[in-house]
Amino acid sequence: MSTQKHDEGRLAQVLVAPIISEKATAAAEKNNQVLFKVLRDATKPEIKAAVELMFKVEVDSVRTVNTKGKTKRFGGRIGRRDHVKKAYVSLKAGQELNFSGEAA
Repeated sequence: MSTQKHDEGRLAQVLVAPIISEKATAAAEKNNQVLFKVLRDATKPEIKAAVELMFKVEVDSVRTVNTKGKTKRFGGRIGRRDHVKKAYVSLKAGQELNFSGEAA
């Protein structure tokens, strides 16, 4: 379980932002998963501890995906978007996470 000691200051920074997209909504409805953009050096146990600490829910599992940043043109210059690490966080049955202010 989450008996490991994690620094709460570090955990507060691990989750960068929730990902709200069609794919994320489908994962939420089908698999009771929530998607987060996380720090690139975040570990699965850190992500699990951060979600449990911030949202007071029980996490079943965490899966991560490293996504390479796309090469884009900004005006006449070529640049690249940042690399991103996404976390698919599976919640235990009966647990729910609601980002919007409306009641479910």
